[in-house]
Amino acid sequence: MKTTEMLETLQLIYPLENFEALTREAGKQAWSHEVYLDRLLEGECQRREINGIARRIRNAHFPVPKTLDEFSWIWPKKINRPQVQDLFRLAFLQDHTNVIFLGPVGIGKTHLATALGRQACEKGRTVLFTTAVDIINTLAAAQLAHQLRQELKRYTRPELLIVDELGYLPIDKLGADLLFQVFSQRYEHGSIVLTTNKPFKHWPSIFNNDATLASAVLDRLLHHAETVLIEGSSYRMKNRTTDP
Repeated sequence: MKTTEMLETLQLIYPLENFEALTREAGKQAWSHEVYLDRLLEGECQRREINGIARRIRNAHFPVPKTLDEFSWIWPKKINRPQVQDLFRLAFLQDHTNVIFLGPVGIGKTHLATALGRQACEKGRTVLFTTAVDIINTLAAAQLAHQLRQELKRYTRPELLIVDELGYLPIDKLGADLLFQVFSQRYEHGSIVLTTNKPFKHWPSIFNNDATLASAVLDRLLHHAETVLIEGSSYRMKNRTTDP
């Protein structure tokens, strides 16, 4: 079997595409066999790492690619920049701690949540981005199809679950119960990054005015959590003008 055939069989793409050029370079530079092999394997490892990052980002289903470098720190009226930057060390994932971005609409909560998720993908973590309403709709359909247990795994399996826009739309009793199941099953097993425009004292209004359920949700989310408070007006409205 030829070298190319063996490399194809083993799916060693970088060595397959580069071994001839590296062989010539090894001859010119008088590399040892060990150095030559290291170069081939290093290239293959880098290729797989890049592909793995791309695959995790694709599977996370981020709405729009965002990074921390793109975030406008001067726009929010109030934000704890060192606190946010420290989150990007991702230590909270190791401790199964949750992160809650709390603030008004259009202030950058989703941007930061997405950027944090992307950072996790780049560091080898599995991530899923979704909205509270999408979770409810998906699980409600699964329940009707008698597949709730299987579908719940979609939200409990990733190392990081990002739940966007909790509190933006009202949730009925069924939706509240389904969302509670996700939070409950991830409790102390996997981190949640959540964005909301509702202060915690107003959460009963999110969960069908059920104060008991809201309290149970908060108990699980906040037991191990870091809350990032953001204040200011909507960035999307900054260039909007009104008639006098």
